[in-house]
Amino acid sequence: MAPTGTAISANRARVGESALADKLTREVEGTVLFDSFSRGRYSTDASHYQIEPIGVVVPKNEADIHRVIQIATDEGIPVLPRGGGTSQCGQTIGEALVVDVSRHLNGVVDFDAEARRIVVEPGMVLDQLNRFLSPHGLMFPVDVSTAAQATIGGMTGNNSCGARSIVHGTMRDNVNAIDAILADGTKMHFGELPTGVPDSQLARDLLALGVREKDEIAARFPDLMRRVGGYNIDALVAEGRNAPVNLAHLLVGSEGTLAFSTKITLDLQKTPTHKVLGVCHFPRFYDGMAATQHIVKLGPAAVELVDRTMIELARDIPIFRRIVDRFVQGEPDAVLLVE
Repeated sequence: MAPTGTAISANRARVGESALADKLTREVEGTVLFDSFSRGRYSTDASHYQIEPIGVVVPKNEADIHRVIQIATDEGIPVLPRGGGTSQCGQTIGEALVVDVSRHLNGVVDFDAEARRIVVEPGMVLDQLNRFLSPHGLMFPVDVSTAAQATIGGMTGNNSCGARSIVHGTMRDNVNAIDAILADGTKMHFGELPTGVPDSQLARDLLALGVREKDEIAARFPDLMRRVGGYNIDALVAEGRNAPVNLAHLLVGSEGTLAFSTKITLDLQKTPTHKVLGVCHFPRFYDGMAATQHIVKLGPAAVELVDRTMIELARDIPIFRRIVDRFVQGEPDAVLLVE
């Protein structure tokens, strides 16, 4: 039995949550979920972590997101954006007000096939996006393995890459702009800054930060295609990327901690007309790892390593077994899929 003080505190917390749920229910059009079952469902993602949220809101529109952020700010509680829940490191769970954009905020806002550019809502699933683009001979090239579930908002927050990143880059390289809501409820467009002095005070402050820390950024930031150790503040230094400063690139990889994305503008690529796949077999896992550095020098579109564990798991799934048996010969410790 819990001590009396603990029980009283728990009861007060529950009363506070009930009041918050009632307020949200009155003021947003979407669904408000504070019951134990719903909070249990949203306490997990593809990782092994499990943290029960304060509650869940499934917004119906952008206005709902704006109001949720305002209410959460007034109540002093954090907001956690969530898409498909495919994170393997627990980014979509926490003791916060979880906002699930995957159910309603998943449409195309604007599309220009000639310019190869599209604006989508954050809950748009990658496979859904590419099905829309396919008749136009276009695709979004960041191809994560969870494409059937991963949302563009989540991929942007994670700075996802995928097997074809060696050709097309990461999300940062393919996100052109982001419309987002800040913690104080301010709506802002993050994108390429024109020459001259920006209108926004926030933009001016960020540019000043880039100027002030330019030398430190050059000295400390590793020259890697994808980093996950903090914010992309090197995006604030135009000379480092031979391009105008794009504030959207600061949000990419920030896991929703800097702003809540409501619209994401993406650059698209033409769909390849021909593909060839090579399946390279290796008797040892480390042989396959070592060969990768030589294979990428040949200019492939994609290189993916599959180890024995994944091969065996795939063979245990009836819909995959026929394909695995067709392409995998014998019992290799690993294979490299080279496109």
